[in-house]
Amino acid sequence: MPKGSKELTKARKDEIVNACAELYDKMPYKEITPGKISELTSFTRTSIYNYFKTREEIFLALLQREYEEWTRALTALAESKSALDADGFAREIAHSLSCRGRMFKLLSVNIYEIEAESREENLVLFKRAYGAAIEALRACLRRFFPALEKTDEEVFIYAFLPFLFGVYPYAHATQKQISAMQKAGVEVPSLSEFSLVSDFLKALLDGLLKK
Repeated sequence: MPKGSKELTKARKDEIVNACAELYDKMPYKEITPGKISELTSFTRTSIYNYFKTREEIFLALLQREYEEWTRALTALAESKSALDADGFAREIAHSLSCRGRMFKLLSVNIYEIEAESREENLVLFKRAYGAAIEALRACLRRFFPALEKTDEEVFIYAFLPFLFGVYPYAHATQKQISAMQKAGVEVPSLSEFSLVSDFLKALLDGLLKK
């Protein structure tokens, strides 16, 4: 790592992650390389490796940032609303995720590979951000559904978080996939991230609250 202040190092890492995000909005994951990222930064391809040893570490940092931003949205939700029923809660959580397209997209790729190709120190930073999102989600549940038992909180969290991994493919089917489904006689639903999340959460909460 080059010598310099923590602020300077963070700014340089942010520049790299920002460039990766810009490319990821336009290109498939597999086509994005440190070389392509460097073209949108003030760094050479080689100098990027001073901050991230693999391209997977850059994507991990991007996903970490997505979780950090979602955590802030969840914290704001818990602080801004006095009461929500199951339907309102489901819609608010879905709304908190409606601008997290990159997060959905990243969760749909091979997270095992991204984590496996990242140094443990970076993985720890990501896991902290992930853990903070879990705690913010738990705080929202306790704020709006204080009667929910702890075991039901765990059911909610660990049914919902794995569910997020499959949202993007259902909301963003490619033309090739649509064509194949039509030829296979499989219905092609018209779904959005918001509708998928809100419908799932409403059904999940209704079941837990009626126990």
